[in-house]
Amino acid sequence: MFPGISIPPEGFPSFGAGQPWAVKVPGNPAPIAVGITTMSSTEALKAGLRGKALRILHYYRDMLWDSADGRYVPNEGFFEDIVVEDPNFVSTSQSPDSAEGTPEVTHESEDAAIDSSDTADPGVHNEAKEEITDGINELKLPEDKSAEQAPDEKEHQTLTTEEIDSLLDKCLLQALYTSIKEKDLPMPGSTLWSNHILPCRPPGVTLDIKKSSHKKLSKWLQSKSSSGLISAKEDKYKKEVILLGINRKHPDYMAFKPEKRVQEPVEQEKAVAESSVTKQLEVAEIYKPSSHVKPIFMAVEADMEKYYSASEASDVVFRYVEKENLVKPTDKAKVILDVTLCDALYKGAIKKGSAYPTEIHKKDLGSTLLNRMQVHHKVTRGTQEVIRKGAIRTIQIMTERRQGNKKMTRLSGLECFLMDPDSLASELQKKFACSTTTAELPGKKGQYEVLVQGGVIDDLAKHLVDHYGVPKRYIEVYDKTKR
Repeated sequence: MFPGISIPPEGFPSFGAGQPWAVKVPGNPAPIAVGITTMSSTEALKAGLRGKALRILHYYRDMLWDSADGRYVPNEGFFEDIVVEDPNFVSTSQSPDSAEGTPEVTHESEDAAIDSSDTADPGVHNEAKEEITDGINELKLPEDKSAEQAPDEKEHQTLTTEEIDSLLDKCLLQALYTSIKEKDLPMPGSTLWSNHILPCRPPGVTLDIKKSSHKKLSKWLQSKSSSGLISAKEDKYKKEVILLGINRKHPDYMAFKPEKRVQEPVEQEKAVAESSVTKQLEVAEIYKPSSHVKPIFMAVEADMEKYYSASEASDVVFRYVEKENLVKPTDKAKVILDVTLCDALYKGAIKKGSAYPTEIHKKDLGSTLLNRMQVHHKVTRGTQEVIRKGAIRTIQIMTERRQGNKKMTRLSGLECFLMDPDSLASELQKKFACSTTTAELPGKKGQYEVLVQGGVIDDLAKHLVDHYGVPKRYIEVYDKTKR
């Protein structure tokens, strides 16, 4: 898992999905496991360094290790139930090289494991070493990936200190333009680096802050703060520099022209695959400006007739905050409420006699605005698209008993997801080999339910998710046969 990986200050080196990497314990040079990456470095950063990093193929004390004669132990840090630092391994400093997952490192570690094993017979020792060496030689790694990495590493090694400084500044400006918004502030320096700076570097280039003239991330950010491009200060408790604000009128910011990045081939394939799945059904909650928030939208020249997603509506109010300079000077995490913004968020919602708030936390600003807008939902299936007022209603699946021990499953709410009840009833009749029928819901003109013979509640829900693409959160299941 990515959260369990120790990340060097300069961040992850570039890597692709399906590449072999080794797992090591800090202070121990021998790998404890070998696996292949589940995603590329670009995908990992976009995911916020969450999720599974490696698909493990072999690990210490697994069946493969147990099947080998001698059952070699790499060093004194390897125990039956835990692997710790090797007391004989002396490291002057922890560098990113110690965490690299290159095949060469893995091979050297395996040789070291053989050398440090307690084998009484030298012949057996040499024979085992030859067998392992032969096994390693049989491993055929993709040559194109190695060929791709070599030029990148060579290019990075030839960068001068001045070039690294220039690249750092360029990545920062690119991030300030494309991914960092006012609502994200204040932001820890580590988050700025891993989630925003590193994704803006050129493909295949490893940014190492230690090789810059600043040497440390904190010093670099403080220098940018001194130049007036950003405002930042050190958190006395966490001992980390926090990004507080962005000066978008700074000459460097205004002169910079952000690059349009082309998606990597892997990302393009993934996007095409995802679009082919989600094209079947797309459900989204959207919002329309109400009279309450009209002054905010008018102030930033936002379209009052347009439907907005939650993030788009949030961007509008933060544009207003930036325009009116409402971020609290003494606490960048809060926004001062002027008369217009206060009325938009709270007029008519505050009990009589209660005082109006004078400020609001940034993390609450977007959601408070959405509560003052008109909720709609948009459902798209192929070329069909429908926008309706109000939150989307869920599909309800209910199983109940009929005539003794017989079961009947009821399905309603299909119209919201552009599904035809009669067509679905015919389809379910064939799928479950049972009788089905449709009936209009009492008191609800134009709304129908599908009746399916038998207790197929779980299979029916799974069919709607897998075949029709209905998100699970929009399906409610009630089993009245359970006592």
